[in-house]
Amino acid sequence: MFIQTETTPNPATLKFLPGRSVLGEGTLDLRSAEDADLSPLAQRLFDVRGVSAVMLGSDFVTVTKADSEWPQIKPAILGAIMEHFMSGAPVLSEGVKPDVSDGDEFFDAKDGEIVATIKELLETRVRPAVANDGGDITFRGFEDGVVFLNMKGSCSGCPSSTATLKNGIENLLKHFVPEVAEVRAV
Repeated sequence: MFIQTETTPNPATLKFLPGRSVLGEGTLDLRSAEDADLSPLAQRLFDVRGVSAVMLGSDFVTVTKADSEWPQIKPAILGAIMEHFMSGAPVLSEGVKPDVSDGDEFFDAKDGEIVATIKELLETRVRPAVANDGGDITFRGFEDGVVFLNMKGSCSGCPSSTATLKNGIENLLKHFVPEVAEVRAV
């Protein structure tokens, strides 16, 4: 098994590509070892000293480090991913489903058409680009011209995430949806 790695815009996060499906659809963003019981793969990764977050995507695993240096922990992460897939163990614990949405969305019913356009733009133009960088961005709400987004994986805590939100996503949404005044992360 050959696992590729890619850097992300977040220097604390690396993207690992095992060359096979991880979740297939959706994501699972695990921000602490306490959340790892949702995934046997995440449990193995959180067992590596220095791992602070894990995001599982369609065909990738994003790992965020705490105070460690990549040359010290990357071999152990590669080993944990390889061992997991070679063992045939499931990626998710029994009964756990990947996040295809972030739960309750909030917006006024009269803004339904605007929200549908925002979601379509996020789905077709933003999320594929962000997934290439080992992250995910999902819609949370729309209120008074403000779009609220949830940032996951390499996007969470990334030094360039504010620029991505303001210069990229906000400009895109304002261009296509004049009712959008601002974009904020939640």
